[in-house]
Amino acid sequence: MTKETATDDDHLIADGVDDEIAESNRRIFEGWRFQVIATLAALYALFHMVALNGISISALTGIEIPLLPTFPMETWNFRIVHIAGALVLGFLLYHAAAFPDKPTEAKGGVFQKLSFLLMIPALLAVGTTIHFALQVSSGDLPEMGGLTTWPAFEGTPIYSQEIWYYGVPLLVATFGGIVLGWLEQAPRSHFRASDILLAVCGIAVATYLIPIYATAARNSVGTPFVPIGVAFAATAGSALILELTRRVAGLALVIITGVFLVYTFTAHVLPGILAVDQPYSWKRFFGHVYSDTGILGPTVAVSSTYIILFIIFAAFLQASKVGDYFVNFAFAAAGRARGGPAKVSIFASGLMGMINGTSAGNVVATGSLTIPLMKKVGYHSKTSGAVEAAASTGGQIMPPIMGAGAFIMAEITGIPYQDIAIAAIIPAVLYFVSVYFMVDLEAAKLGMRGMKQEELPKLNKMIRQVYLFIPIIILIVALFMGYSVIRAGTLATIAAAMVSWLTPFKMGPKGIFKAFELAGIMSIQIIAVCACAGIIVGVISLTGVGARFSALLLGLAEASQLLALFFAMCIAILLGMGMPTTAAYAVAASVVAPGLVQLGIPQLTAHFFVFYYAVLSAITPPVALASYAAAGISGANPMETSVASFKIGIAAFIVPFMFFYNGALLMEGSWFEVLRAGATATVGVFLLSSGVQGWFMGGRSAWFIRLALILAALFMIEGGGITDLVGIGLAVGAWFVQKTFSPDPDASIKVGAAD
Repeated sequence: MTKETATDDDHLIADGVDDEIAESNRRIFEGWRFQVIATLAALYALFHMVALNGISISALTGIEIPLLPTFPMETWNFRIVHIAGALVLGFLLYHAAAFPDKPTEAKGGVFQKLSFLLMIPALLAVGTTIHFALQVSSGDLPEMGGLTTWPAFEGTPIYSQEIWYYGVPLLVATFGGIVLGWLEQAPRSHFRASDILLAVCGIAVATYLIPIYATAARNSVGTPFVPIGVAFAATAGSALILELTRRVAGLALVIITGVFLVYTFTAHVLPGILAVDQPYSWKRFFGHVYSDTGILGPTVAVSSTYIILFIIFAAFLQASKVGDYFVNFAFAAAGRARGGPAKVSIFASGLMGMINGTSAGNVVATGSLTIPLMKKVGYHSKTSGAVEAAASTGGQIMPPIMGAGAFIMAEITGIPYQDIAIAAIIPAVLYFVSVYFMVDLEAAKLGMRGMKQEELPKLNKMIRQVYLFIPIIILIVALFMGYSVIRAGTLATIAAAMVSWLTPFKMGPKGIFKAFELAGIMSIQIIAVCACAGIIVGVISLTGVGARFSALLLGLAEASQLLALFFAMCIAILLGMGMPTTAAYAVAASVVAPGLVQLGIPQLTAHFFVFYYAVLSAITPPVALASYAAAGISGANPMETSVASFKIGIAAFIVPFMFFYNGALLMEGSWFEVLRAGATATVGVFLLSSGVQGWFMGGRSAWFIRLALILAALFMIEGGGITDLVGIGLAVGAWFVQKTFSPDPDASIKVGAAD
C-alpha cells in the first residue's frame, strides 16, 4: 500500500479489489461521453453530501446563484429528486440486456428513429409540468388553510391538461421506451436514444410531483380525490423503477413486486387473510403508492440519507485502495493456518463487509482472490465457492456499517442506529465464528495445510499500515460520542481522504472527483432496489395484508410460540430468495416483524430475527444470490454451491432463535449476563459445527457422538443456567466416549428383521 511495501518481496496478493466491476449490461463510455456520465454521477453524489449536511452555497458566500436547490430541502422533494437522479443515471449506464461478447457497430435504424419520435410526447409532458409549476408559483390559484390548492377536478381545464398534455404522453413515452430498450442496438460505448427517452420520462415524473406536492393536493394522496396526474406520474414512475431494477438487480425482485401489484387489483376476489372488502381502482392505488407510505417511505428515506452517505464513505475508502489493504492484512494474519485461504476469506469478508453492503458484491470483491487459492490448497470447487459465499454474507451484519437493511431497521423501528450496531456485535461474532469453525473442521478432516510464509504478505509491514483503519475508528468513536449518523459518516469520509495522503494513492481534487463519481454509480442499484421495495411496502400498507398476517402468527402462537417463530423464519427466507437483502428485509419487516412484536417479542429482537434471516437468504437454496456469484468464480454447479454454503452456514440459522430465548445476545442485560450468553453461545456454535462436520477433539466422530454434540449445542444455545449445565454434561460425555472407546466413525445402525 505504500512505496515501502509495494516491492516484489512483500508478496502482496490483493491488487485491484477496489476496482470497479463492469456488469455485462453496463456501458463502458469513452471520451466526451465518459466525461458526461462521470460528471453527472459525481454531481449526484455531491448533491446528497451537501444536502444531508445542510450546506448552502448562497449562505456561505452571500451570492445568490440561480437554479440551485435550497437546503435543507423539503423531505418528499428530496426523495423525489433522489429517485429521479438514480433513474437518469441508471438508464444512461445500463442496457436492457447483456452486451454480446462480439462488439456491435449497429447504429441508427428504425428503432432509434422511433425513440426520437417518442421524445416528442416525453418533452410535451416535461413542458406541461413546467407550465403547472409556474401556475402553482404564480399566486393566482385559490388558497385553503394557508395552502395553495390544485383544482384538478373532473371537468376543469387542469384536469384535461393532466390527462392529455401530461399523463397520456408520459405513459406512451415510458412504455414505448421500455419496449424499444430491448430492440434498439448501439455500440457499448454509445448512448441509446431509448435510454435517453426513459431518462427524460424520469425527469417528467419528478418535475410534476414536486410542484403538485407543494399544494394542498398532497393531503389527498391515498384517497379517491387525488389528482389524476399523480396517478399518471406514479404509474410511469413505478414502471421506470421496475425496469431499472430489472436491469441492475435481476428479475427476482421485479417478479415479486409484480405479484404484489396483481394482488392489489385481485385481492377482493381472494379468500382468507388475503381478501379485502372493496376493489382498488387504478387511480386509488397509484395515487397512494408514490407517497411516504410507499415508494417515498422508509426504504427510500434510508437510501437517500444513510445508505448513500455510507456509499460515499466506501467510495472514498476504495479510491485510497483500502480494500486491497484489508485483504492483504487478512492473508498476512490467517494465511498460514490450516485451510488458510478459507480463513482469509472469512477475515477479509468481515473487513470488506464494513465498506461493502452487498453479499454478492463482497463475493466478487474478495472471492476472485480467495476462491482460486482455496482450490489450490485442496478445497473442492463447490466448497471454495460456498465458503466465500457464507463468509461474504456475514458482511451484511458486521458493525459498524452493516448492510443497508440495518438503516431501514432504524428508520422503521425508531431505534437509534448506534443501538442497532451495538446489538449486532455478538450476532456478527457468532456468525463468523460459526463459519470459521465449519471451515476449520473441514480443513482438519481433509488434512489441509495453510499457505507458505513466503507466499504471504509480511504481517509486520501490514501492521505498520494500520492507520488505514483510522476512518472506520473515527466513525465508531463519533457514533459512540453521540454524533448523528450523518455527521459521523461525513467525518469518516473526510478522514478517508486525509488518510489517503499517507499512501501512494493521495486524493487531490481529481481523486475526490473520482470518489464521488464512483459513489454515484455504486448507488444506482441500491436506490432502485429500495424504490422497488417501496412499491411492495405501498401494497402492504394499502391492503392491510401485513396486519392480517400478524393475526395469523398470533393464532399459531396459541398452539406454540416456537412454531410461530419457525413459520416467521420460513416466510422471511422465502421473501428474501433472489432478492437483495435490503428489499428482503424491507418486505419481511412489513409482513413478519409486526406479528412477532404482537407476540410480545421486544421490537429490536423481532426485527433482528427478520433481518438475520433476510441476510441468510443469500445462501439459502434454491435461489441463493451470493452462492451463485461464488459459483461463477469457482466454476462449480450453482445449486451444489448453494447447498454447500447452506451447510457451512447452518449454525448461523440457529442464532436468531438465541435472540428469542436470551436477549443478552443483543446486549440487553447486565455485563455478566451479556458475557455469559456470548460465551455459552460460542461454545454451542462450536459443538453444533463439530456435530455437523463429524470432527471432534482431533478425530472423526461416530453418528451417536455427533447426535450428542448437536443436542449439547441446542442446550447451550438456549442460554439458561440448567440447560447450560446439561449441554456441558453432554459435551463432556461425548468427549469421554470419543477418547476412551474411540468408536468407529463409520459405524452404522444395524437393522435386522425378525425370524
